[in-house]
Amino acid sequence: MIRAYNQASATQNLLRAFSRGGMADLNKVHQWNLDFIKDNELGQRYKELSDKIDKAVKFMAACGLSSDQVPQLHQTTMFTSHEALLLNYEEALTKKDSEGDNKYYDCSAHMLWIGDRTRDLKDAHIEYFRGIANPIGCKVGPTIGEDELIELIDALNPENEEGRLNLIVRMGASKIQEFFPKLLKRVRDEGKNVVWSCDPMHGNVEKSSTGYKTRDFENILSEVEQFFAIHKEMGTVAGGIHLEMTGNDVTECTGSTSCAITAEDLSSRYHTQCDPRLNASQALELSFMIGDMINK
Repeated sequence: MIRAYNQASATQNLLRAFSRGGMADLNKVHQWNLDFIKDNELGQRYKELSDKIDKAVKFMAACGLSSDQVPQLHQTTMFTSHEALLLNYEEALTKKDSEGDNKYYDCSAHMLWIGDRTRDLKDAHIEYFRGIANPIGCKVGPTIGEDELIELIDALNPENEEGRLNLIVRMGASKIQEFFPKLLKRVRDEGKNVVWSCDPMHGNVEKSSTGYKTRDFENILSEVEQFFAIHKEMGTVAGGIHLEMTGNDVTECTGSTSCAITAEDLSSRYHTQCDPRLNASQALELSFMIGDMINK
């Protein structure tokens, strides 16, 4: 864990340098594209979006607003989040803000979350999360009941503070329609302030015919679409998407129009040491599809 901490610190320092050092400048939007998607339909669609951003930036520059004068055009802020699974690691990085609000913060990330398997009200994870002032999240799977969810919310957000608690729904494409609406309705009707996010990855894990742990793009997309549709029907807000992805050209999740990975293709570039991830093309395709869905 010490080695992992050092590697994570080095990675975050590099990200900060990139995000603050000019790589995030909107004038470089065309340089962010990846070589292996430039020649496909997604690459063309990304280019069209980049061209629109480029024109807007040039218009602002003509009005006297350039990235040299406006920091928001030149840099961005990075935020980190992870599952707080190993409590001894998290406890070692928990500090009291004696110069500010005098509360305890877990300094290992900006936001921490509890997994679906460690969210029992009697578990140590709940007790630890009650004591930190970070924004926190909790995975919500198909096994949780309405009363249990309300108790969980009350334990983690007793002041009913807006923005404090993010409920990350991970039902699976075949189960979300059955289990999620009644949970959402109960939380809405009781006036609980939570952020609802969709994790379409963890409920859609399957074993391929070739023996690889994988996820199918269509199931991932289906869960996202159902998540947004349920919120629209209930009059509530879909607050976020939780994805596992990489910028590399891996073959870990099957499907998608952009690369159409089959079960036989998985062995080609299956690099994950844990869960299968969307590659850059699949992630970009999903992003455009979500954008289209929201804009309808």
